[in-house]
Formats: sequence, structure tokens, C-alpha cells
Amino acid sequence: MPRRHGERHRTERFGWLRAAVLGANDGIISTASLLLGVAAAQATRSGLVVAGAAGLVAGAMSMAAGEYVSLRSQADTEEAELERERKELEDDEAGEHKELTTIYIHRGLDPSLAKQVAGQLMSHDALGAHPAMNSAFPRPSAPARFRRHSRRQAPLPSERPCLS
Repeated sequence: MPRRHGERHRTERFGWLRAAVLGANDGIISTASLLLGVAAAQATRSGLVVAGAAGLVAGAMSMAAGEYVSLRSQADTEEAELERERKELEDDEAGEHKELTTIYIHRGLDPSLAKQVAGQLMSHDALGAHPAMNSAFPRPSAPARFRRHSRRQAPLPSERPCLS
């Protein structure tokens, strides 16, 4: 009986970590710059506190709006790409099988094995079998509200059976 692969990868966490580091850095620099400017104008202590608080709130709202717009546009782009791939599968499934076979040949598989792998993957999940679909849409980090396609997704590497 196949056992599950127990190794956990943390690459899906890099997106939020990057955003957190960039956001914190941006918040510190912009707030400090604002306070330096207000202090240079010889503002009172209470004026500095009000300016700092206003800068923090404005920065947080700006970052939140920017992140929402970014995720929304990414989700729309991904949905359009999924729809294009669905249409290609409907119009020319054999061509998509050949394309997938060629991808695996270029990745180093023997042509007969590449054809077998492509066929088996496509019979399980034709849309998710395409490597471009899997690399463009990282499943663990994408918020559920942005995953709108209904096809069954291929298991994550940590969920795949280990053959040893």
C-alpha cells in the first residue's frame, strides 16, 4: 500500500513572508519620512503623534487596497488562462496530449514513458496535468475565494503517495 510523502515544503509560505517584509519596510520608511518632514516644520509633539498615526492608517489602507487589487487581477488572469486551457482541451485533446508529452520529453523522460505519463495524468485531471497550470497557480497559498475552477486538482507533492 502506498504511503504518503512526509516531507513538508515551506515554499508556499514565501508569498506572505515577502509581502510582510516589504510592507513592514515600507511602513517604517514612509512613516519615519513623514515624521521627519513634520518635525522639520517644527510641529508640536501632539502634531507629530497625529501625523504619525495618520500616516500609519493611510499606509495600512493603501497597502490593503493594493494587495486586494493585486490578488484580484491575478485571480482574473488565472481564470482567463484556465478558461483558455479548458477550451484548448475541448477543441484538441490529442494536441494537448502531444504537447504534454513533448514537455516531459524535454524534461528528460524517454518518449514512450513521456507519452504514458501524459496519458495517465490527463486521464486523472486533464486541466491540472499541464505543468504550466501547476506552476502558474500554486494551490496552497492561493486564498480559497480566488480558486474558482471546479475541476478536481492534482494532489500536492506532500499528498502524493511515496513509491518506496
